[in-house]
Amino acid sequence: MKEGPDIAHVANLIGEPARANILSALMTGKALTASELAQEAGISLQTASSHLSKLEVGGLIAPRKQGRHKYFSLSSDDVAHVLEALMGLAARTGHLRTRTGPRDAALREARVCYNHLAGEMGTRLFDTLLERKLLSQQGSDLHLTQSGTRFVTDFGVDLVSLRDHKAPLCKECLDWSERRSHLAGSLGRAFLTRIETLGWAKRDRKTRIVSFTRQGRSSFERLLED
Repeated sequence: MKEGPDIAHVANLIGEPARANILSALMTGKALTASELAQEAGISLQTASSHLSKLEVGGLIAPRKQGRHKYFSLSSDDVAHVLEALMGLAARTGHLRTRTGPRDAALREARVCYNHLAGEMGTRLFDTLLERKLLSQQGSDLHLTQSGTRFVTDFGVDLVSLRDHKAPLCKECLDWSERRSHLAGSLGRAFLTRIETLGWAKRDRKTRIVSFTRQGRSSFERLLED
């Protein structure tokens, strides 16, 4: 038998309900402790530790120690992209968790996808960057243009620091609710961080919703129009 990727093993890691809840909680991009993840998944700490061990061995999460505490986060952008795509597939095929009230609309409008901005606000930002030729796209490759470099720098993003990192600067991520792309990569993360730093919006750790203030929404609109 030919060797090949064992997608069944990865699917089994993701598909177990408690582990799926753990991975979904980590889609906020924040590192969480085992206790926090146990609470998110509705399981005991002992059970959570067992699941975390399996996810770590499987390469889907990575531990990080800070003082006496041990935190967990998704191991890479690739894991986040797979989870985002699975969420889209689940939504399109009618496999939805029960959720009432305005959260559905809020989640579609703006949410965190592993530390970058997704939803309608995220795809609008991506489309604007392309339309204004601030981003150049050739196939799956994305590059900042000279005018894009000025735009990003004027917005307060430290491009020199971003380019020193090994992570790709610009990546395209298919948005499950909009079915179009939003901006990922280190630049996508920097945009969301800058939006939060400016006080335009804040994220809800439990739902991944990014809530814009009235003034923040106006500022975001001006950013896209300038």
